[in-house]
Amino acid sequence: MKQPVPSCDSALSDLIISSYRRIVGQALLPQDVPKAEQSNWLYKSAPFCVLAHNHDSDPLFIYANETAQRCFEYSLAEFLTLPSRMSAEAPDRLERQRLLDAVTKNGFATGYTGLRVAKSGRRFWIENGIVWQLTDDQGAIYGQAATFNHWRDAKP
Repeated sequence: MKQPVPSCDSALSDLIISSYRRIVGQALLPQDVPKAEQSNWLYKSAPFCVLAHNHDSDPLFIYANETAQRCFEYSLAEFLTLPSRMSAEAPDRLERQRLLDAVTKNGFATGYTGLRVAKSGRRFWIENGIVWQLTDDQGAIYGQAATFNHWRDAKP
């Protein structure tokens, strides 16, 4: 299985956008975003979080747009060295892994709600998330991606 270079470049953004359309069956971006601007819009302007991790046995993040960076309180450089399991606290990782296993089996999952943790230790709920297999047109698997646009701080 191929491994993309961790980055926020247009090839990875294009893979995220195209696999979402192909697997989930809808557009990830608004229709009025021109093709030439989609990568930049997804990374800098999207009002929703988008993250992706590779297909390693202990997957590392390979993409996090600026909204996700603010939500999780990690810079892009920090995200790209972070195992994706660290986005959840230890007691919540089993539930997260069940979701990822279901996505591997079914291609995607919608309506996901889960507790996550930011770099500062702030706990927050993501709501109505969508997680999908990150694959190219030929079916090569690169990992998994997730998006969500609703989150709220968890009560202590």
